[in-house]
Amino acid sequence: MRRLIPTLLAMTTAVGLLSGVPGHAESEDTSEIQSGLRVSGRWLVDEHGRRMLLHGVNNVDKTAPYVRPGDGFTVTARDAELLAGHGFNTVRLGVSFDGLMPRRGDVDEAYLDRVARVVDTLGEEGIHVLLDNHQDGLGPDWGGNGFPDWAVETEPFPGEPNPGFPLYYLMPSMNKAWSEVWSNSDGAIDYLGDALAALAERVSDEPAVLGIELLNEPWPGAAFPSCFPAGCPAFDRRYQEVHEKLTARIRRADPDVPVFWEPNATWNQLMPTHMAEPPLTPRIAAEQVVFSFHDYCIASQAAIYLGLPEQLVGVCSAQHDTTWKNADSFVERANVPAMVTEFGDSDPRVLANTLERADSRFVGWHYWHYESIFGPDPGEDPFRSEIGDQLVRTYPQATAGTPESMRFDATTGQFDYTYRPDPTIPKPTEIYVSDRHYESGYSVTVRGGRITSEPGARTLTVEATGTETVRVRIRDS
Repeated sequence: MRRLIPTLLAMTTAVGLLSGVPGHAESEDTSEIQSGLRVSGRWLVDEHGRRMLLHGVNNVDKTAPYVRPGDGFTVTARDAELLAGHGFNTVRLGVSFDGLMPRRGDVDEAYLDRVARVVDTLGEEGIHVLLDNHQDGLGPDWGGNGFPDWAVETEPFPGEPNPGFPLYYLMPSMNKAWSEVWSNSDGAIDYLGDALAALAERVSDEPAVLGIELLNEPWPGAAFPSCFPAGCPAFDRRYQEVHEKLTARIRRADPDVPVFWEPNATWNQLMPTHMAEPPLTPRIAAEQVVFSFHDYCIASQAAIYLGLPEQLVGVCSAQHDTTWKNADSFVERANVPAMVTEFGDSDPRVLANTLERADSRFVGWHYWHYESIFGPDPGEDPFRSEIGDQLVRTYPQATAGTPESMRFDATTGQFDYTYRPDPTIPKPTEIYVSDRHYESGYSVTVRGGRITSEPGARTLTVEATGTETVRVRIRDS
């Protein structure tokens, strides 16, 4: 077979019957990141101009002192190796305003150093890191996390019931506190901008940094009733102003790092965002913005958090259609890339709803959630499961051209991909081949290109042989 390979590679159609062995990726299939990604129109591209597709996980530590490798939340070098071996090339790493600036105006340099060490650990395995400024429930006064106590004056009202996540967003005191944030009456947005700028400056020389996400699932505050039933354009105008202000502050520290914008949290209740209405200012639109959105099914989440019947997941597909329609609308008017920065479920069918829609649009994602299995309580590999069979997928991590169509069957492992090659790109297309779907190895058919990787490689590389569309099919052999 090895003697036949050169002949096969010279053909327009190349068929490789490859003996890929399931399990850990070979050492040559992962490499330390040398250069960061950038935004080009609706794509994230590498330094060679290849269109990048990112699959990964969230790793968010919500409890002080935060970002301590090996504590059961933050990834270690062994976790990074495990994730890369399953083809994950990105992690959404939680950072906290409370951790960045525990005292008003005072940035915690030791915290920044811990973040940078985790970025280095992941980057050594070829994993791009999105630094997610994470909050849930505003801060610890409401049983949440994110904003430091000094950032807002409002506190829970005496005797006010707290129903916990997610219903605590309906508490009058929390809505008052969020309105305080959006009005910047105590300077919370100004200080947050300073904290994120300090973070951007600290990691500006870290090529593994994918970007900085301004704020996870922010709540509109007292304006939230105006968001139903069709979104809240008046609030979103103010919300966009805050995003532009924070982005400009980060730009003064690092002019190049992509900045991820997330819609207000009523998005998760099927409300569209009205950001980019009016359009982004030219200065901001040209400055590496990515649309970050979440794709959860309300019915399934209600079953998980509120104990409602699991049979309700049958309506999830319709909800996912609405979420993705709303995302398509934003991407169309803003002309920026999109990424699903959170989705997750215990039902593989619900996961498939997100994954299939993401594949059809070449949109990357971060699964919620991965906790270190190499911490004080070692665990089993969570991706050797039905959930793993959905998440560990064959997919093009880097495409030397423009993607046209992609489909992966999580049951059979069949993968079909077409792209229009760009002869000016000097590097090949790289396709990660799932280590969960080909027990006896995989076979490859390529039309319009040739295979340049070794037989059985976990990362398949393909070079175009002309200018016509390249078609790749991978199957269980």
